[in-house]
Amino acid sequence: MAILALAPPPSKAKPFSFPPLHTPKFNPNSLHYPTNTRSFTHNTFASEKYESNIKRVMPIVSASSIPLSGDRKDSKFGNILLSDVVVKSRRNVFWGRNWNSLDVTAIVVIVTMHVLCIFAPFTFNWGAFWVAFGLYVITGLFGITLSYHRNLSHGSFKVPKWLEYFFAYCGVQALQGSPIPWVSNHRYHHQFCDSAKDPHSPIEGFWFSHMNWIFDTKTIVQKCGKPNNVGDLRKQPYYKFLQNTYLIHPIVLGAVLYAVGGFPYIVWGMGVRIVWVYHITWLVNSVCHVWGRRAWNTDDLSRNNWWVAVLSFGEGWHNNHHAFEYSARHGLEWWQFDMTWYVIRLLQAIGLANDVKLPTTAQKQKMAFIN
Repeated sequence: MAILALAPPPSKAKPFSFPPLHTPKFNPNSLHYPTNTRSFTHNTFASEKYESNIKRVMPIVSASSIPLSGDRKDSKFGNILLSDVVVKSRRNVFWGRNWNSLDVTAIVVIVTMHVLCIFAPFTFNWGAFWVAFGLYVITGLFGITLSYHRNLSHGSFKVPKWLEYFFAYCGVQALQGSPIPWVSNHRYHHQFCDSAKDPHSPIEGFWFSHMNWIFDTKTIVQKCGKPNNVGDLRKQPYYKFLQNTYLIHPIVLGAVLYAVGGFPYIVWGMGVRIVWVYHITWLVNSVCHVWGRRAWNTDDLSRNNWWVAVLSFGEGWHNNHHAFEYSARHGLEWWQFDMTWYVIRLLQAIGLANDVKLPTTAQKQKMAFIN
């Protein structure tokens, strides 16, 4: 975007006899689905009065409808290359503003990781490569896509607390921030998707949506407000601990890698791996709002992009996700590769995941384009 030994199957007679899937039911106190096929109202997450119920980290509707890119008038900035996405404004995050400590830390860390990659051709060995690949799976799949995104941001499924916390720790090692700010920014993205209040939309330029937004935390607060949409995480001491000690954990991992394999393990296990997961995660924010196919009438710029889906363990089926944010499965068609979904399904089969949410046929019909 940042391995678990699984238990044996339930029985020998039916080694993978999956339990029935759960689909969310309409509840006026927790969740509202779109009522027509043309206008999709974006989701806001529960305010303080809802945050007291940790069992329901589900979206509540806010009436904010965003026109599609094809409905917008041309601007002086034009369209993004090979796309119908119109750039409405361009934000310069590097010059003419005051940088706070969070902005400085972010750019120093990201630049340092990219500089480490310069040494990759000169330090290659197979041990370092496989360490990088293994950490890519652990931090990218278990950490970012499964934990930060589908579990913590959207409540698409539940796992025991010890396992939830383990997956979240994997996400910390992706060096994309602790769970609290990551989840807050993502929830605001869905709430204000592709509007002027979206933390990272290509309507402010491709590179802004890809990575430049990270370096301007003050603007995010000005757009969306303070991160007050993560009360469910803030009331858990574990997530506050991860936020307060965030940078210590990757430093410890780096020290362990250096002790085991020297500088090559630092270059590949930290630099190459972290930059790889960085850009894969960021491609979902940028490419998947610019290039690809729109399968559902979401009234935002989200697209399905197959090659991003392959790299990001299924996150590239982004239009599917914006149509059904609560869904644990993003690759809704049998041919849409979604590795994160396969892991969730396996966890469910061995009894470690429950309340796995999927869209119903009726909900799909409401989000379908009218032919």
